[in-house]
Amino acid sequence: MQLEKEIERVLGSSEADQRREGPAIFQQFKDRLNRGEVRAAEPAAGGDWKVNAWVKRGILLGFRLGRIVNMSINPDFTYYDKDTYPLKAIDGTRDNVRIVPGGTTVRDGAYIGPNVVIMPPAYVNAGAYVGEGSLIDSHALVGSCAQVGRRVHLSAAAQLGGVLEPVGALPVIVEDDVLIGGNCGVYEGALVRRGAVLAAGTILTGATPVYDLVRQAVYRRTAERPLIIPEGAVVVPGSRPARPPDAAAAAFAREHGLSLYTPVIVKYRDDKTETSALLEEVLR
Repeated sequence: MQLEKEIERVLGSSEADQRREGPAIFQQFKDRLNRGEVRAAEPAAGGDWKVNAWVKRGILLGFRLGRIVNMSINPDFTYYDKDTYPLKAIDGTRDNVRIVPGGTTVRDGAYIGPNVVIMPPAYVNAGAYVGEGSLIDSHALVGSCAQVGRRVHLSAAAQLGGVLEPVGALPVIVEDDVLIGGNCGVYEGALVRRGAVLAAGTILTGATPVYDLVRQAVYRRTAERPLIIPEGAVVVPGSRPARPPDAAAAAFAREHGLSLYTPVIVKYRDDKTETSALLEEVLR
């Protein structure tokens, strides 16, 4: 891709050349981010996902080129940020997007698909991708480079962490038709497969194993693969006994009944969960 070559060329040039040539190339790059034509990660063969490290480098180029400017709404609401990342210009009628009044911010360089609804206040960072028909609820975060599929419901106060660096790391990915409950958190490049449900309060990180009661399996992040939640899984917050390797600490844990948080897959989507999803669609 010619744009990729141009981004890499500018990044490898002198600071003076970056200042001279970079802004125009970065604007072309950001325009394509805004249209969803380039993405920090994209589906690959066999259900895998491919990281586009050059896209992350392009986003970082914008921060390098940017100058801190006054972006205040008025004297009572003062904001200062890099001029390369203002608010995203959205025409709700043209783009068929609803951004309900009340303090939401969508940063330039994020893709917002048609029929997306964003409730206030929410935040969508640069490099994020939000697919068609998704709902971003109040106090929700879509972090930098996070990839959200179609018809996803990101419930109130749910958080999708940003993964901009290292550039080769897989960002957080939520595939189509996923329901993420209130106060959930998905971090460190976790991948939530199509149709999964995260019950309220579920936290997914790279360091936390997920126990599948249905399939009697344990899912963990490895050096080669991220933590993956299987398609259609219903995940709830759970616990497991604390078993520290030190004998004295283990005795202390048993004495006090200590346990550690862990997500648990208790079922896979059935007619009942499908009915709940249909009811949600009617309420929209």
